Amino acid sequence: YQQVQPHWFFCRRADDDTSWLPFSKEDSDKLENASKTVGVSGEEVVVAVDGERYDVRVNERKRYAVYWQQAPTEVRRCTWFYKGDKDTTFMPYPEDFSQSLEDAYMIAVTLDEWKRKLDFPTGETVILHNPKLIMQYQPMGLQDEWMSSPSEQTRPRTVKRGVDNISAEIPEGEPEKVDHLVFMVHGIGPACDLRFRSIVQCVNDFRSASLSLLASHYKRAQQEGKIGRVEFLPVNWHSALHGDATGVDEDIQRITLPSISRLRHFTNDTLLDLFFYNSPTYCQTIVDTVASEIDRLHSLFKKRHPEFNGAVSVVGHSLGSLILFDLLTNQRTDSEATGVHLLSHRAFLPVCKIPADKYQISCHTLEQTLSRLGLQQYLDIFQKESLDLESLALCQDSDLKDLGIPLGPRKKILNHVRRIFLLQKTCKTGAEHQAEALQVPPQKMPNDQDGDHCSGLSTQWSQFHRTQSVTSAVDYNYFDVGIGQYPLIYPQLAFHPQTFFAFGSPIGMFLTVRGLKHIDPSYSFPTCKSFYNIYHPYDPVAYRIEPMIVSEVDIEPMLIPHHKGRKRMHLELKDSLTRMSMDLKNNVWGSLRTAWQSFARLPVAALPPVDEGQTASKKEADAPQEVCDEAESPSPTEQPEQPEVQMGMLNGGRRIDFVLQEKPIESFNEYLFAIQSHLCYWESEDAALLLLKEIYDKLGVPFEQPQ
Repeated sequence: YQQVQPHWFFCRRADDDTSWLPFSKEDSDKLENASKTVGVSGEEVVVAVDGERYDVRVNERKRYAVYWQQAPTEVRRCTWFYKGDKDTTFMPYPEDFSQSLEDAYMIAVTLDEWKRKLDFPTGETVILHNPKLIMQYQPMGLQDEWMSSPSEQTRPRTVKRGVDNISAEIPEGEPEKVDHLVFMVHGIGPACDLRFRSIVQCVNDFRSASLSLLASHYKRAQQEGKIGRVEFLPVNWHSALHGDATGVDEDIQRITLPSISRLRHFTNDTLLDLFFYNSPTYCQTIVDTVASEIDRLHSLFKKRHPEFNGAVSVVGHSLGSLILFDLLTNQRTDSEATGVHLLSHRAFLPVCKIPADKYQISCHTLEQTLSRLGLQQYLDIFQKESLDLESLALCQDSDLKDLGIPLGPRKKILNHVRRIFLLQKTCKTGAEHQAEALQVPPQKMPNDQDGDHCSGLSTQWSQFHRTQSVTSAVDYNYFDVGIGQYPLIYPQLAFHPQTFFAFGSPIGMFLTVRGLKHIDPSYSFPTCKSFYNIYHPYDPVAYRIEPMIVSEVDIEPMLIPHHKGRKRMHLELKDSLTRMSMDLKNNVWGSLRTAWQSFARLPVAALPPVDEGQTASKKEADAPQEVCDEAESPSPTEQPEQPEVQMGMLNGGRRIDFVLQEKPIESFNEYLFAIQSHLCYWESEDAALLLLKEIYDKLGVPFEQPQ
């Protein structure tokens, strides 16, 4: 008899499906060693697993997510497993049930007595026929009453001992060393793919793909211990706008038509995020949520990985890429003056002129402000606590909650008061700061002595912003439509991103709609020097960026190589057919040229008579012109070299637009796979490899193409 080797599993429940998944060998060993410590001391022991993204409380047998909100899952020390006829995988028994089976098995092996029968209080019966054949029989009362026949009710379960006998796929452990940290921001809606999975599940797939690619394309560097892994963490901002967070879902539901309810629910839950981002009320909430969540994750990661000294990058999908683009556009470098950075929501556009009667805090009392917000009923509460506008600007959400103010009014009050208070505070300093950056004399900036209110930006002030923020020739002296009335306060990230990757991004379309026709080649993000626009050719939401920088030259996007080191088969076939047609054309032209040259070399008597004074040059001039043109023109097989184009500094002078290769089945019908193309990036190994190459190229780690 040899004691069974346990392996630790965790439970995953999705809808009506319950599955048990094994931990990696390294994590299972850590949990097993910790369980022995718990047995001796009785104190709770916490073990970090799955790349330290989860904590397992061994005594409690629960697994808790560290970086995102998720219900705790059950953890089990597994030694015995069962599988029914209709089951596809083996399921682990509870630990006490497994221990009873192990005791019976030990006696049977030691005494060499088989055909042992174990009866359990629940009614199950397990018979140990021999070491290779162990079956479980369930009592009739526990069977499904909807079984088709009595014979199906009596079918036993197959019982196996030890994880080695059930062919379980034990995942490879992740390297402890983290070389690079990447935050991934989702787009519209709570689901990120066609299977309606959350951002957490999709990022898990992307992380798994990157680990597999590291093992295949950076194998030597991993074996030599030069690299570890790249950590990907999801950034969820959808929940901050929906549900009870803002109360807008309930308001929208009241005005939603009852017809086609499922489609309208999808619209309210998904497409509504687009309107949120263009709303002066909720756009600030989105920007604040994304920035604060990134900083929270960054701080928590640094706390759990104090040895980490690598760089950080960001990835945005769909609307998430636009949010990151606006956020990175409005970051400040360390050399710039401190204070609140207050720019227009419309990146690259001038700061709008704001009517003074809307944002002059000195012109309004608390009563007038609450009246404008439709919250007059809370005036008595504030007066009782001696709160005015200035003190309200110092309050937090928890302070107003203690006063009994509901969530919706709290958000409105804090957002409004903070915005106008900070605007007044920074209006005077902002003018000098922008003038210094533009090398404009401060005396030319508008001020209160000139008769302008601090919130009423003059035409000259708008022109200064246009100069700095790389705009087109569109003149926005006064922009009093929609969100332009409400400048945003862009939070500053706690780090400078190394690279910004945009997946399926509508950035180009939004910038064009905002009035931007051209991006100055000298423009770059203040704190991020690399930018990649990655898209699928059939993605209906994706737009290019390079034509906005270089409009005079029509250049194709960079084709992302297949992760196996070649073009897809159908693309190679397409290129081969193109080359065949070009070769056929070349042969035809070559035959015609040979025939004409033979005709031109006919005897002189066969040609028309020539005057004696006619010179040789004259005869050559009389020859058909196309012969000369054909002789001097380059061969059609010689493709003219594409002129070298400077792509500007948005990606450090390198190319920006990168297109994925479509799959063969996708090429049959572009429209059929359009929606799928917009959601394909989470499982794209080609996109993941592009990220890894950019990250490790900067670390000086060579790329290896597997054979």
